[in-house]
Amino acid sequence: MSQSEYTRKDFLKISGLGMMAVILGSSFTNALNFSDKPYFNLKPIGRKFSLEGYYIWCSSPIWGEDGKVHLFYSRWKKEKGMGGWLNGSEICRAEANSPFDEFQHKQVILTPRGGEFWDATTCHNPLIKKVDDQYYLFFMGNSNGKTNTKRIGLATSKSLDGEWIRPDQPLLLPGKEGSWDDHCTTNPAFVKGNDGKFWLFYKSWNTKEYETQKGPIRGNRKYGLAKADSPMGPYKKVSENPVIDFSSLPNNAQLEDAFVWKQNGKFHMVARDMGFYNHEYGLHLTTKDGLKWTKPEIAYLEMKHYIQEPEPAKHLKRFGRLERPMILMSKDGKRPQFLIGATQGGAFETSTAFVFEILRG
Repeated sequence: MSQSEYTRKDFLKISGLGMMAVILGSSFTNALNFSDKPYFNLKPIGRKFSLEGYYIWCSSPIWGEDGKVHLFYSRWKKEKGMGGWLNGSEICRAEANSPFDEFQHKQVILTPRGGEFWDATTCHNPLIKKVDDQYYLFFMGNSNGKTNTKRIGLATSKSLDGEWIRPDQPLLLPGKEGSWDDHCTTNPAFVKGNDGKFWLFYKSWNTKEYETQKGPIRGNRKYGLAKADSPMGPYKKVSENPVIDFSSLPNNAQLEDAFVWKQNGKFHMVARDMGFYNHEYGLHLTTKDGLKWTKPEIAYLEMKHYIQEPEPAKHLKRFGRLERPMILMSKDGKRPQFLIGATQGGAFETSTAFVFEILRG
């Protein structure tokens, strides 16, 4: 059965049996697997960072030279509502003695610059990495408070609490009009590849689809890959096509919020599911070359599987799922030790960072 012959009827028939013998094409190397046993065995630690008057999102952790955990996160004011990330987010740093402890806000790192800058209206999606003696803070900014100007940028510093330098131009631009990635570049995921180059995965989608499709989720989010000889770039896209693409599946299945790490000679990705299984799970995929990815399996389940909380306020319509999953590796860098994500709820009826210990993964 080819991709073009793969229909919603086929999907429902085969998934009802709990298995599928359909190959999705070059993006995936194996058949789908609908096992509900997640890749990560997680122990919930709890909501370890919240701020009165703010939504917290995008919690990117890193071990500091001081032995503490430094958390680069995005926040915006509660009165803006959940959608405030798009037109008023800023990136800050918090720290804790360990992931089991409460994080404390320490400083604001990047704020929207206003004027004609590419990051005039928001700074979001922080991803903190260290290469040699330099810290690299990948992030997303936009210039009009909308999705069509989202661009990935990069700030650098010699220390986690130091002065951050950000160029006046974004790091990665969308594709040409009509391409799959002509709308934006966002959700940066960064790793050093096995070819000696630095790999930057990014999310995007097509503008025409986004503007003309009906339904609660418009457009189909895919992932592309760009490479560079230096973390600073310049980055060159490896192909005009995405490297992860679910668009042949029914129900406009897609994914977002990818985080990539290297372990035991392979590259792993954890991402938020957007209709592959449902909209509450996480997905786990692996690759050896960044181009051909394995079948997505369940990385983690919905939040209520791990914790029981009271029903949230009515304005928290995405309560019950973990988004923006990020991994804190062990100090030797060999294994994933903690999973930190964003989830709605908490004492201030906004969103908080939630920490899991990874018992297996």
